[in-house]
Amino acid sequence: MAGVQFVDTPAGRIEYRWAGSALRDAALPVLVFLHEGLGCVTLWKDFPDQVAQATGLPALVYSRIGYGGSSACALPRPITYMHDEGEAGLPDLLAALGIQSHILIGHSDGASISLIYAGAKERDGLQGVAVMAPHVFCEDVSVRSIRAADKAYAEGDLKARLAKYHGDNVDCAFRGWCDSWLNPEFHHWNIEAYVDRIKVPVVVIQGEDDEYGTAAQVESIRQRTAAETLLIPGCGHSPQRDQPAATLKALTGFIHSLGF
Repeated sequence: MAGVQFVDTPAGRIEYRWAGSALRDAALPVLVFLHEGLGCVTLWKDFPDQVAQATGLPALVYSRIGYGGSSACALPRPITYMHDEGEAGLPDLLAALGIQSHILIGHSDGASISLIYAGAKERDGLQGVAVMAPHVFCEDVSVRSIRAADKAYAEGDLKARLAKYHGDNVDCAFRGWCDSWLNPEFHHWNIEAYVDRIKVPVVVIQGEDDEYGTAAQVESIRQRTAAETLLIPGCGHSPQRDQPAATLKALTGFIHSLGF
């Protein structure tokens, strides 16, 4: 995998790397990968490289503030943290790196951030949005699974395992995500109004056995955007890890359908 680099943004220093061709053609979009609530550059492993190779497009993989090797965040995070990222953090990063034409590929929290970004306003250069295991509203199943993760972090080895990827940011990464979702006010969190305003093509990929969300998330997005949808059997919350071949095929097909 290509080496990690850093760029300064108004929110702080962002860790990122390029996958695929380092020679960027202005006529072609950049695939922008947005990680899950506990993810970072390294936790994507080589999946972005596979998508970049299959499509012939360059890909940007980055760690949001509070994750991986990026700057730390202030705790507690506001329950609007995904709104903040979609409306300010992501646009600032794209501007800092001079990225114009782009396709978003988001997983879990990163999927929700992608939808917020696309629906907040019309985005110059945005060609399409691919979301894996997105959340558009809070479900009880999500809260139950996050409570279980909270216990594993406090009493088990989850903190030690995450520290291998996040280092000094491990509490920012976990507590920023977990404590927001477990805040009673988060029960009212909903981004369907953003989805209503999306004007670009969308594909939704979700595992049939997703432990953090139900097919109701997929159906909500489909009804609001006429999105392509794929429910993958034998797949949990992380399609790119649980069923990488099917996920790669779906993403590649979607990107080709956009004309690239």
